[in-house]
Amino acid sequence: MPKDKVDVVGLGLNATDTVLMVREFPALGGKERLTSIVRQAGGQVATALVTCHRLGLKTRYIGKVGDDEAGRFQLASLQREGMDLRYVRVVRNTPNQIGHIIVDQKTGERTVFWDRDPRLAIAPSELSRGALRSARILHIDGCDVEAALQAARWAREAGALVVADLDTVYQNVETLFPYIDYLIASANFLPAVTGRDDPFRVLEYMAEKYGVPAPGMTLGRDGALVSWQGRFHYSPGFVVETVDTTGAGDVFHGAFIYGLVAGWEMNRILDFANAMAALNCTKLGARGGIATVEQAERLMATGSRRVNPAYTAGPNAPPGPSRRRRSAPRAARR
Repeated sequence: MPKDKVDVVGLGLNATDTVLMVREFPALGGKERLTSIVRQAGGQVATALVTCHRLGLKTRYIGKVGDDEAGRFQLASLQREGMDLRYVRVVRNTPNQIGHIIVDQKTGERTVFWDRDPRLAIAPSELSRGALRSARILHIDGCDVEAALQAARWAREAGALVVADLDTVYQNVETLFPYIDYLIASANFLPAVTGRDDPFRVLEYMAEKYGVPAPGMTLGRDGALVSWQGRFHYSPGFVVETVDTTGAGDVFHGAFIYGLVAGWEMNRILDFANAMAALNCTKLGARGGIATVEQAERLMATGSRRVNPAYTAGPNAPPGPSRRRRSAPRAARR
């Protein structure tokens, strides 16, 4: 068992991204010339941990990378950060997970095409109990459900908090819910798994049925909504000059974890996480704009907010179209 404690251990995805910038996304069957092409390191949990590490937390990553050039690129990016990588496994004769990301220059919105070799999956038997029990917080994305479930059980036994970033309806993903303390999912995920459209009712359902203490969702440009200690906390998004939305949710979760470790109140945690996500959107790539605490606090103090009245009105307001989430669940995010 590792003798050195860490603030957060992450179990989940990493990816090597090829980011393609176009003036605007073409219609189906159309053509559009690239304005730039660049390779970036990304992935849900890996990027969240990089955010935590740059903010000053002690971090440990558990995951797999391929032994191809893309895998070496990803591993080198994590090694440069200086986090604990002793539980990262390089899988022989296997390509790393990849993402081909097309960014619309007009809006900054991205479309992701991805692939992950099955040999990159993590089995429960491959986990180290000590690696998980020596952390204050476990962060998971639910990708390899059985491994995530084992990790969450061990973390809970050790008194650690479990934070989850879920945006994909993996098979049996609902088995994770009772072991999660802070479930901050994508806007489409919880409606897809609950069959409920109204976000307030969705969060109430998650708290009542699964006993999640703090169910919540990120709302893109509209910010984030969390149910915590009997109240709904809505934090509007910050207005920035958006270049690329890739990695915004991952950086949000890293900043959210930082706020938990710092012992902040929920409203401040959400505002800080929103600010960090917004600033990341001002640069290209999943980790291109990870800001400092000082930069995020400056935006919190002086920045404009994008307030959506549908969320400020609260759960008793009629659920208008602006707060209904009817999109089908995505197969997976990087």
